[in-house]
Amino acid sequence: MFRKKSILTFLQAQVAAFLGGITDYVLMILLTEVFKLHFTFSILISGTVGAIINFSINRFWVFKNQSGYNNRINSQLFKFGLVVLGSISLKSFGTLVFQKVFQIDYRIGRLITDSFVSYGFNYPLIKYWVFRVKEKQNVVESN
Repeated sequence: MFRKKSILTFLQAQVAAFLGGITDYVLMILLTEVFKLHFTFSILISGTVGAIINFSINRFWVFKNQSGYNNRINSQLFKFGLVVLGSISLKSFGTLVFQKVFQIDYRIGRLITDSFVSYGFNYPLIKYWVFRVKEKQNVVESN
C-alpha cells in the first residue's frame, strides 16, 4: 500500500517538524510569559525561527535527492516562505479562536491547532510543492 521510502520520508519530515515545532512552541511561551508579548505576536516571531530550522532540516536531510530538486534554493525559500506565512496565519487564528470562543488556554489551543495545520497544510505543501523533485527521465539511446 505505502512504499517504504514514502513512510521513511514522512517520518523524517515529522522529526524536522518536531524540532522546528518544539523550538517554535518553547519560544512562543517564553515570549508570551516572560516578555509579555501577546501570543499572536509571539507565534509570528517563534514561527519564523522554527521555520528556519524546519527548512534547513527538510532541505539538507529529509527531501535531499540525488536526481536534484525541481527548483533552485531561492525558489524553494520563496515557496517555503509562503507556506510559513500561511501556517503562521492559520496557527495564530486557530489559537485565537480556541482561546476566545472556547475559553481554552492558548498553549493547549496552539497544540490542537498545530496538529491540524502540520498534517493538513504544511506537510503536503512542503513535500509536493516546495521540495518537489525532478521527474525521472527515461533516456532512450539510439545507435
